[in-house]
Amino acid sequence: MSSYGSPAPEPTPEPKTKGSKKTGGLSDKQKADLKKHMDKHKKAGMSATEVKSHRMKMMVRMRKGMSISAAHKDIGK
Repeated sequence: MSSYGSPAPEPTPEPKTKGSKKTGGLSDKQKADLKKHMDKHKKAGMSATEVKSHRMKMMVRMRKGMSISAAHKDIGK
């Protein structure tokens, strides 16, 4: 006679530590400066896709602590 006993309990999921890290956002001053910077590019005739791409590149650099001018020079546009 073979007995398997009770079924093994399901493993409990591990708490997420990788994705729960709080990312550094932009301060209100940085947001205002970035908006002003992007408005200039929109008025200069940059397309919507170019504006979005440029904004994302700027935001990445600004989160690292770069100023608007430093981030812009780093992108090269």
